Amino acid sequence: MFALLLDRTLGEPKHFHPLIGFGHLANCLAAKFNPPRSSEQARLQRKKTRFKGMLCWALLVLPLPVALWVLNSIAYAASSDSPLLLALIWLLNSVVLYLAIGLKSLQQHTLQIHQPLVQGDMACARHFTGYMVSRDTQTLTTQDMSRAAVESVLENGHDGVIASLFYFVLGGAPLVVLHRLINTLDAMWGYKTARFLYFGWWAARVDDHIGWLSTYCTSLLYVLAGPKPFSFKLLPFAWQQARQYKSQNGGRCMATGASVLDFTLGGTSRYQGNIIHSPILGRGREVALGDIPRSISLVKRSAWIFTFMLLFCALVSKAIF
Repeated sequence: MFALLLDRTLGEPKHFHPLIGFGHLANCLAAKFNPPRSSEQARLQRKKTRFKGMLCWALLVLPLPVALWVLNSIAYAASSDSPLLLALIWLLNSVVLYLAIGLKSLQQHTLQIHQPLVQGDMACARHFTGYMVSRDTQTLTTQDMSRAAVESVLENGHDGVIASLFYFVLGGAPLVVLHRLINTLDAMWGYKTARFLYFGWWAARVDDHIGWLSTYCTSLLYVLAGPKPFSFKLLPFAWQQARQYKSQNGGRCMATGASVLDFTLGGTSRYQGNIIHSPILGRGREVALGDIPRSISLVKRSAWIFTFMLLFCALVSKAIF
């Protein structure tokens, strides 16, 4: 609750965010060990490139979570007779969770698309759409940008919000940081382009595995936070749709969110000049401009429902034991 309140009050750090520094370091390693190359060169060196990608992934991802785990373990062991030290550990872990959560940032970036669209400023809306998605934005219509924004909100509602809360419950700050770094590297290296098809193979695969369980949690929360709570019959339908999507984890969240809000996502998009056809996710009418704020509200309600469910479980557990 403290981390969510910090995010709501402060938003992202304005001067330096740890993930931005991590991203710069990842770009430097990629430039050194995986320079741009042709598809044929990448194919011939695929085993060597995969190994380099795995090694760079380990160097970037593992040291910080391991260090946090060691420090947390030592601090908790030393805090048994010191309430003040225990409070300090609690505070520091909450701050780490706050830095991993991007709820207010997600809302701000999405409204940068929604507000220009409401005002009819297509050039501005296309500019900010390019901040959230990797598809070509030059010819996007209002409906295209509404779809892109909503897809990004529902997927990042898991990646940047619910998953951080979920893994904090399971393993505290170290597991939150581990998931966030894995997810960030997948977003940077997980593209199936000539340059990253093999170098980013391990980053994409690990992200698929670590995000598997938390996406099911996110699906359940989207149902509970929807206009008609407890519509659990939507889940098998949405999960079946997600099997056809390029990322089952992302597809699971988008299909559930779209089904809960009664619209559809997916269709044709242009990426780097190539036409990509995505399967239809959700049910009902086509996604519209007004669905952008609705999707943001769904993610926000999901985060708070999860938090209050944990609080309720903690109180019940304390009363029983």
